[in-house]
Amino acid sequence: MPRPPRCRRVCSLPAASVFGPVDGGQSADAIIMGIDEYEVIRLIDWVGLTQEQCAAQINVARTTVTGIYDSARRKLADALIHGKRLVIEGGHIQVCERSGTCCHACCHAGKKEYKGE
Repeated sequence: MPRPPRCRRVCSLPAASVFGPVDGGQSADAIIMGIDEYEVIRLIDWVGLTQEQCAAQINVARTTVTGIYDSARRKLADALIHGKRLVIEGGHIQVCERSGTCCHACCHAGKKEYKGE
């Protein structure tokens, strides 16, 4: 029996959750990216954290961040190269109440499963 997933801490939900070609793209297939994958891309590629710093921020092991990061990059590449829609949703996450200015103190309460809108 697998271990239950560990709740992953995110500072805020994405401003937009669906991306894709203006013309509808070549394929009707949508790529689903979890909010935790979005957060790892944001922290490493946008904020500039190392994988170790990112792991501490979202409350998982560094090896877990490596797997999440690889998965997220593959999904981004697939969406861009094949003209597919990218939908960011779901995951076992905990959203910081301070929205973007996380100090980590408020992230230890209020865990929830986010299913999207």
